[in-house]
Amino acid sequence: MKDWSQFRDFGLYLVTDKDLCMGRPVLDVVRSAVRGGVQAVQIREKSGHTRDFLELAKLLVREIQSQGVPIIINDRVDIALASGAAGVHVGQSDMPILDARNLLGERALLGLTIPNMDILKESLSLPVQYVAVGPVFPTTTKANAAPAWGIEGMKTARAHLDSVNCSLPLMTIGGINAGNAKSIIDAGIDSLAVVSAICSAQNPELASREILTAWQ
Repeated sequence: MKDWSQFRDFGLYLVTDKDLCMGRPVLDVVRSAVRGGVQAVQIREKSGHTRDFLELAKLLVREIQSQGVPIIINDRVDIALASGAAGVHVGQSDMPILDARNLLGERALLGLTIPNMDILKESLSLPVQYVAVGPVFPTTTKANAAPAWGIEGMKTARAHLDSVNCSLPLMTIGGINAGNAKSIIDAGIDSLAVVSAICSAQNPELASREILTAWQ
């Protein structure tokens, strides 16, 4: 396995949702989004069969990760290991970070969802490559999402990381689109994780490019 442990350039980070892909194969949406500049892809498949999930992961590793774009598996350490994916993203109710790291080894990427400031403060010493605070705005993409942080919450998270000299990339997710991306980046966020604004776009490549203009 390639050593992904030093990868930090997550930038525009696509989180897939098969149900939001407008009937198109997830692979096609990912291909289009990567052409548009997406820099990392998380495969989030909460329903369906394990074999189908594994087949999709292997296809994406072979075609997309081979281009230098890491494929990150939501929750399923077994799928990541079997497919050769770059890493895993876990939430607060998923496998504990230390257990996931022990299984994945030191060369894999590991990301963690952070729902509030208390957990952010507790998590900065964990062996992860990024922290994903959120949602930044209210979202219907994820059931039982934590309360929205808002722009001021993003600024507070950024200020805390700076105050403790933490260099972990600060990511956020939740209701992000081309219209609000710049305000989030201006609040000090390093990476934008996007679901519906790309997955449900008529043209995921164009949608990705439009969001990326926020960094310009």
